[in-house]
Amino acid sequence: MQYSRKCFECGEKKVAKQHVDCLFINPGSLSEVYQTLGNEYCAIEPPSLAALFATYVRNKGASVAMIDAPALQLSPSQVAAFIEENYNPTLIVVVVYGFQPSASTQNMPAAGKTCLEIKTRNPQYKILMTGTHVAALPERTLKEEEVDFVCSQEGPQTIWGVLEILKARGSDFSQVPSLVYYQNNVLISTPKGPLLEDISTCMPGAAWDLLPMDRYRAHNWHCFEDIHHRSPYASMHTSLGCPYRCTFCCINAPFGGSSYRLWKPEVVLQDIDLLVNKYGVKNIKFVDEMFVLNPKHVNGICDLLIERNYGLNIWAYARVDTVREQFLEKLYKAGFRWLALGIESGSKHVRDGVEKGRFGSEDILRVVRMIQNAGMNVIGNYIFGLPDDTHESMGETLQLALDANCEFANFYCAMAYPGSKLYALAQENHWALPDNWLGYSQHSFNTQPLRTETLSAAEVVAFRDAAFHKYFSHPNYLSLVRKKFGEDVLHHIEEMNKIKLRRKLLEEACV
Repeated sequence: MQYSRKCFECGEKKVAKQHVDCLFINPGSLSEVYQTLGNEYCAIEPPSLAALFATYVRNKGASVAMIDAPALQLSPSQVAAFIEENYNPTLIVVVVYGFQPSASTQNMPAAGKTCLEIKTRNPQYKILMTGTHVAALPERTLKEEEVDFVCSQEGPQTIWGVLEILKARGSDFSQVPSLVYYQNNVLISTPKGPLLEDISTCMPGAAWDLLPMDRYRAHNWHCFEDIHHRSPYASMHTSLGCPYRCTFCCINAPFGGSSYRLWKPEVVLQDIDLLVNKYGVKNIKFVDEMFVLNPKHVNGICDLLIERNYGLNIWAYARVDTVREQFLEKLYKAGFRWLALGIESGSKHVRDGVEKGRFGSEDILRVVRMIQNAGMNVIGNYIFGLPDDTHESMGETLQLALDANCEFANFYCAMAYPGSKLYALAQENHWALPDNWLGYSQHSFNTQPLRTETLSAAEVVAFRDAAFHKYFSHPNYLSLVRKKFGEDVLHHIEEMNKIKLRRKLLEEACV
């Protein structure tokens, strides 16, 4: 059942208070994570993994419901109040997966507050928490948050195992895989189970009917070709995991190591058919950490999209060393309008240090131009403050970004996300980490990246913010935007670039 914002503001109920086996909650706060950028410029994304988990549980015969707090702009107390007024759930599942691998930890403050509010209203509710951050730090999460269970792996099988026992009024959870919980005040951690094998069968598409589909909007840049129509929008998976091992990435924390599982192309297209024909979706993000990788998978999905000729606006992730010219014509015909490239650094030495140095700056520029010549746009992703970075090497990264002159660019600071190799390295070397989970948000007031051997965390943040404003005010970039997307998008960029993020690190340095 979908709920509108009106339901929460005025107390209108679409249904009477009902029993539900499994109530999923997507926690989050756009204002805390993105500051004023959250008002207009960032995306509002459907919780695609939570919706997949709901499908898994529903297919086993359980009743399910979902509350998407960020989309409905609900505070933790509002979420708790709505549950108490409308539901009698057997199990509440708080899903703390981000819309990219690094976006899980930053949602933990909202997740924790939500659980606390729920338990305060009704201590008898049973809460399980799952997600990338949670899988990276399961024992700590159980100790710190007001939850009964924590999942130490990807989620679905653990959720179902706990739900079965609760429905049977049992109390022995020792056979549930990948579960952390207390028994007689003793912390118990069960062995991790195998990953889901046939995801096309057990999770064939997301439970879109549980979500407020009219509330989602695409990233601003995703719709530069039609800036006034960012909705309807959906983000979806065609694969799980990543076969690579970049030191700054935490994507494989829920999977116990590198993994890569694919949905069958025909199953992916069933989901897209539903999104297009029932919800009118044209703007789609493929959440996969690496979509442009497996030729059979990419070509299979593209062939089916070309057959349908939906006129979609799709974006997906790719690596510089996985983009092949033979992919590009088919991707464009299938509706792909943007590829996001993880360029990271302009210094090969720095890229080598994070296990991403198999290509040079010339290769990067060649691939960017190859994609653009195929009719698609490029969003370049860059990271400042990687372990070997200096002012000079960060300057090389900014210069590479200016030379590449992609249609959009993301500038990040290097963060030691829980579950990444950088997090383990920071702990080993006793490097300062954020003192709260919002410190892991790239755009928050509390952001605190890693320091390098030669740079403080404040210097990294200051460089990143200055680089952002330099890029988006550079004459070559603005000329590209005007020529390719028109005056409305140019004005949009200029307004975005007026926003100056507040940073605690920088304000403290000025005191």
